[in-house]
Amino acid sequence: MDVEIFWQQFKNAHPEVTTNHHDTYAFGSDADALAHLVKIGRKTATTSALELYEADEPLPYVGEYNVILDGHDQPVCITQTKVTEVVAFDQVTQEHAYHEGENDRTLTSWRQGHRDFFTAEYQAVGRTFNEQIPCFCEVFERVD
Repeated sequence: MDVEIFWQQFKNAHPEVTTNHHDTYAFGSDADALAHLVKIGRKTATTSALELYEADEPLPYVGEYNVILDGHDQPVCITQTKVTEVVAFDQVTQEHAYHEGENDRTLTSWRQGHRDFFTAEYQAVGRTFNEQIPCFCEVFERVD
């Protein structure tokens, strides 16, 4: 289904939503699996490397709606951002790791998975990952 049709169907079902703005994205490491975790309510948070945002790329903000895509760029569900904060990689909490909903939901597995992902992402732009990088942590709620 087309993202804009999906968005309009959401808005028609939720007349209290007056904005036309929404972000649309797929999660980086395994879009299908992570979109599924959001859809079933297990994944309610995500983390990105703040330094890897483009200069003109807006950061997620509290209240923003997001259309979550699967690995085929098909809309799966809609979330709304509830909390954002910038935290050093080595200061991300067990609670945040749990809310990311991946693997066994522990901080140890979160760190390993994100260390691997961020190392590759930093290498792709000619930079070096370290455990003090600023992470943009976002908590969201599935709203449809």
